[in-house]
Amino acid sequence: MTPSRTRSARKRPATRATYALLAGLAAGSLLLAGCSSSTTATAGSTASADGAAPVTNGAAQVKVTLSGNDCAMDYASAPAGPVTFEITNTDAAGLSEVELMSDKRILGERENIVAGLKSASFSVTLTGGTYQLNCPGATTENTDFTVTGEATAEASDVQGQLTEGTSGYGTYVEGQAANLVEAVGVLDAAVQSGDVAAAQTAYATARPFYERIEPVAESFADLDPEIDARVADVEPGAEWTGFHPIEKDLFETGAITDATKALSTKLVADIAQLQTLTTGLTYKPEELANGASSLLEEVQSSKITGEEEAYSHIDLVDFVANVEGSEQAFEYLKPALTTIDPDLTASISAQFTSVDAMLATYKDAASPGGYALYTEALRTSDAPKLTQSIQALQSPLAQLSEKVATA
Repeated sequence: MTPSRTRSARKRPATRATYALLAGLAAGSLLLAGCSSSTTATAGSTASADGAAPVTNGAAQVKVTLSGNDCAMDYASAPAGPVTFEITNTDAAGLSEVELMSDKRILGERENIVAGLKSASFSVTLTGGTYQLNCPGATTENTDFTVTGEATAEASDVQGQLTEGTSGYGTYVEGQAANLVEAVGVLDAAVQSGDVAAAQTAYATARPFYERIEPVAESFADLDPEIDARVADVEPGAEWTGFHPIEKDLFETGAITDATKALSTKLVADIAQLQTLTTGLTYKPEELANGASSLLEEVQSSKITGEEEAYSHIDLVDFVANVEGSEQAFEYLKPALTTIDPDLTASISAQFTSVDAMLATYKDAASPGGYALYTEALRTSDAPKLTQSIQALQSPLAQLSEKVATA
């Protein structure tokens, strides 16, 4: 996770040796599960006291139903330990995402839960306390979820907090990579069927998963250009592959050819490789801090020009995803940072809140990805405001790497 200002600077050689493979997640770390078959409270079930979710095969089972504009849980509490959230979208066309959060940290999530999909789930291991189930777009977006029982003692030393934070962030990256695999599969299905409109929607849906973990993806210097190079990055005579030639076909040419289908097939394979490479990585605290800063530095130094999504103009979707990825890296460091420098930490938190609110003003349900198209007119009028806001956040974030490295 190395900060950089330009695409070319990001392509310097890096090795897998930068990271060590995890032998396994530490006890008590978060467990993210992909889409799985429905689990019901049958054999092996244990009734929980005080109206808490029943435990089946070692995990409390909570059903989440998306219907109309509502997001409802059948249980709002569970005993400490593994908890599985099984999500059903019956007819909620405007709802497709469910997250479990602690403060602003995403502990587990499922996205792209379209109406009629009945087997989406994720699992997390929780200690005692209050969490929030977040369903963006619902009438009530945030609902408290209480975990009862003895809470695991939080690490009291800064190094322990940093270790816990980097472990949690690693799980977050793995979850984003898994969601990316699924989203690119949807894109490929639309491309292979020749459905341009569906492929355009799927393209916009897939991009955020990559953009949130871009500093990690960029550490694989041979793979990242295959996935995310713009045309200006491609060496003369080299093949242009990845998201952006597909973007050009879908949004500028408006036609799916055999070449488009071949590009999509390769993208699926490359994203699968990225998932393999990011599974089990360990991170240093300063890598999270550098990554949080570099995501914002890239927005303000290059993406602000509109060069990232030159054909689809969904640059604001990428902006938002970069900010989300930066914020998650910060949030996983936050418990330690609050001890290291509470004033700076509070200031950064306030800046994230301000940037999040500013970007929310660009939401547009009618546009691919849910944000206004970043047209030349919008760039001309709003790029200075966006740059100023991002700079005000990126500047204090840039101070964190040294602080956590020397803690």
